[in-house]
Amino acid sequence: MTSITRKIVRYIATVVPVLLLSSLGLSAQQQSSSLNINQGPSASLESAAAPSNATAVPSRQYRVGVDDVLSISVWHEPDLSRSVPVRPDGRISLPLVGEVQAAGKTTPELEDELKASLSRYVKDPELTVIVAEIHSQRINIIGQVQHPGAFALTQSMGVLDALAVAGGLRDFAKKNKIYVLRETTSGHRARIPFNYKSVLRGKSGSQDVLLQPNDTVVVP
Repeated sequence: MTSITRKIVRYIATVVPVLLLSSLGLSAQQQSSSLNINQGPSASLESAAAPSNATAVPSRQYRVGVDDVLSISVWHEPDLSRSVPVRPDGRISLPLVGEVQAAGKTTPELEDELKASLSRYVKDPELTVIVAEIHSQRINIIGQVQHPGAFALTQSMGVLDALAVAGGLRDFAKKNKIYVLRETTSGHRARIPFNYKSVLRGKSGSQDVLLQPNDTVVVP
């Protein structure tokens, strides 16, 4: 074997294994990328399919107030279905039905009234009325909070929730002297104490105070 032939053989023996290894590595990377691409949408779909926390809706015994927003759905009648705000006069406006007094009524009462009115134009109307947004019930927060003022009362709202809505306590707030002023049926105002530190620490016997419409949270 000549020296040139031996050099060619050594070159082939050195280069070919390197090329083979490179080819195998590239193939593995392509397979890995393919797997990642295939798994991506699946993970995204699982995330999208995860259920979100449902928003609490008022009880069917809740009485509608001014500035509340009602969602009215009429079965098979999309042109009649809509969201409507309760005007300052307590009324709402709907196609065919016209003006309807809404404030002071429960949603079942409104459903019965709207069905009776629509029955003149729609055969056996089926509809639902839902309070989509509550703006008529308010509370006041005064004293040593970041943003004192009047706020919408949401369902199951306690003093801790109210303080959070008001931006939290100021540095010199007297945390153990917070109280709630509430109007009684006799026209007087009851004073309900609230021990911030005890409630926050979950001490036995300490409970948050559930707020009612027109309550005033006082932070000395």
